[in-house]
Amino acid sequence: MRNMKKILLAIGLFLSLQGQSQTVFGYWYGYANVKTKAAASNYLVELILQPEKGYVKGILNYYFKNTYRSLQVKGNYNNTTRQLNLYDIPVTYFGSNSQMEVDCMMNMLATLRVAQAGSVLQGSFKGQPDYQYTCPDINFTLTLNDDISVRDSVLKAIREYKETYQVWTPGEKDTVRQVTIIQRKVSNLVVEGQYKQRENIVNNEIEVDSDSLTVDFYDNGEVDGDSISVFFNSQLLAFYQRLSTKAIHFDLVLDSTKDVNEISMFADNLGSIPPNTALMIVSDGKKRHEIRMTSNLEKNAVLKIRRRVKQP
Repeated sequence: MRNMKKILLAIGLFLSLQGQSQTVFGYWYGYANVKTKAAASNYLVELILQPEKGYVKGILNYYFKNTYRSLQVKGNYNNTTRQLNLYDIPVTYFGSNSQMEVDCMMNMLATLRVAQAGSVLQGSFKGQPDYQYTCPDINFTLTLNDDISVRDSVLKAIREYKETYQVWTPGEKDTVRQVTIIQRKVSNLVVEGQYKQRENIVNNEIEVDSDSLTVDFYDNGEVDGDSISVFFNSQLLAFYQRLSTKAIHFDLVLDSTKDVNEISMFADNLGSIPPNTALMIVSDGKKRHEIRMTSNLEKNAVLKIRRRVKQP
């Protein structure tokens, strides 16, 4: 009887360990490479996963060139085949540079491989149908970090998640500005599509004396993880910009063919304190306008700008 108990205990322990070893729950880290010989195509990747009933959710962080992004992800995991699928992930195109940055919409497909040395996720980011011919596969290998893959750590990371998109790290001289955005149209099909679906609400209207303006966005109040995209006359100038105590700065030239120019603030998220709020400061060289903008996942905040008519 005693031997039988030992055997049953051993079997139970084995099955328990086997079940744990086949889960994708936890912290994963590693690298990803585009199918090119260029070393600059390397991505550093961190993945935090929490299985739920019927699906898997988590956070994907990656660093590419001078861009760091943190995104919420969702998908499914088949415990029998050990296949993990995560969907609708915007991945920075490997050929992007500081003048032009483009997203590829991709799905993440991986297989869990378990060995005595540790567990790994191997697979690739694959372009969705509209991107499959322009965005090559990005192959990755991620290793499970056993030390921090405990339930409390994972749940805490997901609970405290705040979306992050950092274009560059400010130097010592950049004590006021977080980043300076060049006035040029950029492309992000996800943001542009959602922008068109939301209602535009005019927050304010101002008159200016000059065609050249400076525009700065700050978090309005407590810095709580608000992230915005900015449109000028319905053209996307910047996306996934996180609001803080340092400015997201624009030097803008008004379109003289229009009676009214518009700056629109699109909410990428709501931060930890909804709605998404920002302090926008507009200066024409003579007058400074302080405008508080409020947007959410249904409405864009719009500022209308008119050129003051000079009196004869």
